[in-house]
Amino acid sequence: MSHRVRPRHVAALLLATGLLLGGCAGGLGGGFGEDGGSSVPKAVDDKAVDDKGAGGDERDGARGGLGRAVPESAAGQQAVRPREIPSLGPRTRSGIPASSRQAVVVTGDAPDSNRATLVLYERDPVEGWRSVTDPWPAHNALKGWTDDHRQGDLRSPVGVFGLTDAGGRLPDPGTRLPYDRGPAFTLGGVGFDGEPLAGSFDHVVAINYNRKPGTTPLDWTRPLGAAKGGGIWIHVDHGGPTQGCVSIPMGRMKELLRWLDPSKHPQVVMGDVSSLGR
Repeated sequence: MSHRVRPRHVAALLLATGLLLGGCAGGLGGGFGEDGGSSVPKAVDDKAVDDKGAGGDERDGARGGLGRAVPESAAGQQAVRPREIPSLGPRTRSGIPASSRQAVVVTGDAPDSNRATLVLYERDPVEGWRSVTDPWPAHNALKGWTDDHRQGDLRSPVGVFGLTDAGGRLPDPGTRLPYDRGPAFTLGGVGFDGEPLAGSFDHVVAINYNRKPGTTPLDWTRPLGAAKGGGIWIHVDHGGPTQGCVSIPMGRMKELLRWLDPSKHPQVVMGDVSSLGR
């Protein structure tokens, strides 16, 4: 049996609904940092950055926090603003292609330091960048960093470069990048601190600095000329500074290779902390 709603009841219902919809626009601000659940030191803790209001999740600000209401138009504008990778300045961020959804961020301690940290980031089309690892220890070139790399200067190049090709002496650990395996990746001798270099090239990822993408890391084509150096890789750490490459422990190297996805156009963002902040 159907019941007919009287006009005055409809009016009352519409009035109540309007009060509900026009009520508290604030509510609980359930913001979160860019770490995606990883614990990181304070220096690169995205949640800490968010709490200071710089480069973090804009949704808390849009909702106004506990009990604060803001105009709906302003909230909508802030809610869709994507998160950025913390500590990167506008010039560095502009170098990351819009198509890239993976970034390997290598941050040197200082311009002349050969120690760094490496963090992996993924980009969501709506929410923006978030870290997916804790910082990993890394080495870079003996004399630090430069934005004008030259052959034999013993500095790592600063910039944003593609990651398209891998290889090594050992079998492919499961990467989706093209992987060139062979004995040419065998290395001997000792490093700058007297440490053995054997095994350093067991797994490598070529950094697309002054090289032809889509070729084996062993391809020595130098589009910018031989004077600008080349052969810059991410490879297995041997416990000391490199000549220009970035090195990380073997276990992390395998993890990196399995994570890299060519369909997400991975980039490496590398340099000392002051250079990357520009």
